[in-house]
Amino acid sequence: MLSHRAPRLAGIAGLGTWAVRTAPRFIHEYSRQRRRQIQPAPFSPNPRDWPDRGLHAAWIGHSTVLLKIDGLTVLTDPVFSRRVGIGLGPVTLGLKRLVAPALTEPALPPIDVILLSHAHMDHFDLPSLRRLASRRTTVITAARTSDLLCRRNYAAVRELGWGQSARQGPLEFRAFEVKHWGARMRNDRYRGYNGYTIESGRYRVLFGGDTAMTPAFRALRTSRPYDLAIMPVGAYDPWIHHHCTPEQAWQMASDAGFEFFLPVHHQTFRLSREPQTEPIERVYSAARRHTGRIAAAAIGQDFHLG
Repeated sequence: MLSHRAPRLAGIAGLGTWAVRTAPRFIHEYSRQRRRQIQPAPFSPNPRDWPDRGLHAAWIGHSTVLLKIDGLTVLTDPVFSRRVGIGLGPVTLGLKRLVAPALTEPALPPIDVILLSHAHMDHFDLPSLRRLASRRTTVITAARTSDLLCRRNYAAVRELGWGQSARQGPLEFRAFEVKHWGARMRNDRYRGYNGYTIESGRYRVLFGGDTAMTPAFRALRTSRPYDLAIMPVGAYDPWIHHHCTPEQAWQMASDAGFEFFLPVHHQTFRLSREPQTEPIERVYSAARRHTGRIAAAAIGQDFHLG
């Protein structure tokens, strides 16, 4: 029992040391952010009108994408909170959103699968996951992360390591290795981190999770391209060793083979130094004459195929 709790306690101790050292700067920034208004999402999709046939997707914000694939709904890395970070009672110490989610949880259709790439707080938001908990919903998550969830609140919670797969209805989810890391706190480095492929009889979707540049996407290529590649394009300055640039994201999706490209992980939180709109501008530059293959450029835009 003590060994199970030790990494978490060490992480909390590390957080306390960090808080003491950075308290004045943190308090100033927290106060400044409190006064800043969260901007509304520029678009608001209406997924309840989506038909049961076809591939449909809406970018809700950050890495949260609502998918409907031949009638089955999938929600990636759901983050609907105003802030992401450490929860201390009613207060969350962490980053405040720049732009509100394109949909709130009550506006979502019933969710069949929640797909979690890794345990970082801007991808694995516990308040959002608690509000989304349902006995009809299956959670698919990275290895050694399910302890963060209350399993009994979901139909099932399935951990996948690299190369492992799980099936839900007509969809097969397969985890693959990306170039990132999975620790939520300072010392829980044992946690996994995944990208995923999603395959049905008619459609293929690639969800890159969070990743720096890696040749791993080449191994995903087959004679049939991915209909939609959901790829992270922000937080690369100065975190280039953990996050890819827009050009690298486009290249990795090209390595796997894709038809349409949905850029995520930008415009929602200020995680790094690059200007808010720089990632999407660079996506369009990387696409060159293929800009028609960009599925969404602004939060709330949706995409339909079939």
